[in-house]
Amino acid sequence: MHLLFLFLDGVGLGPNDPERNPLAAAELPTLERLLGGKKMLLESAPYIGSKASLIALDARLGVDGVPQSATGQAVLVTGKNVPAEIGRHYGPKPNDAISQILINGNIFKTINEAGLSAALLNAYPQGYFDSIESGKRMYSSIPMAVTSGGIELKTENDFFNGKGLAADFTGKGWRTHLGYKDSPLLEPRPAGRHMAELAMQYHFSFFEFWASDYIGHYQDMDGALEMLKTFDQVLAGLLDAWDESKGIILLTSDHGNMEDLSTKRHTLNHVPGLVIGAPDMRQAFTYGLRDLTGVAPAILRFLGV
Repeated sequence: MHLLFLFLDGVGLGPNDPERNPLAAAELPTLERLLGGKKMLLESAPYIGSKASLIALDARLGVDGVPQSATGQAVLVTGKNVPAEIGRHYGPKPNDAISQILINGNIFKTINEAGLSAALLNAYPQGYFDSIESGKRMYSSIPMAVTSGGIELKTENDFFNGKGLAADFTGKGWRTHLGYKDSPLLEPRPAGRHMAELAMQYHFSFFEFWASDYIGHYQDMDGALEMLKTFDQVLAGLLDAWDESKGIILLTSDHGNMEDLSTKRHTLNHVPGLVIGAPDMRQAFTYGLRDLTGVAPAILRFLGV
């Protein structure tokens, strides 16, 4: 079995308000077909269709305050109520307490030690590794979990050789922001097909998309609509190449943000738990899933770990 975890940072389930929620305003034909014509809003969950299920997942976890990236992501990859353990929501990067929780056990480590294959599909430029080594930058929760689990991050060589993916799906950012003038460039739909092909090489694969959180902080409706248009085309390509008899796709987030552009802050909203695949696999995966702490155990059960 294969499981692709498609992580969209800072995307919650918001109201049907096109003035402040780009997920209500955008035309997303691929996503809406999966949801039986519905948009990915709080009012649309729960939903069970022929191709996908949508549930609302609680990101607050009984802890006062607004959910944050470091703790939310740590919950997703450990199954532990990290905000409760450290006494607060915290982010964006993990502090010492969160780092210890991540290092002591996470799904990448557990899957790797079980003899199954796992990977973070994102590729990183050499400058990222140089900044980490020099101490100018620190890992966020996801790459910290990956590396502490004994799995190497993908490099710019992996990206150029087609073994890793750009964080913006298409690779445009490698040219416009990173200065790689001859780097690979894909249209969104082929990028989605490439993601599926790579994901099928591993039992568990993870793709981290963080631009959605940035867009939320900048309250950028035009940027959000453009990003969602690209994402919907990527999703179409992903579904073109995905064999639902061999596994499922999970889309979720760490906290709300982009779904309410009336504020620069994160929100208290639930986040989507969108599961795509065969009905029996979806039913088994989502059984009893109510909040972020249930995601990691559901992944391990699905993979038989």
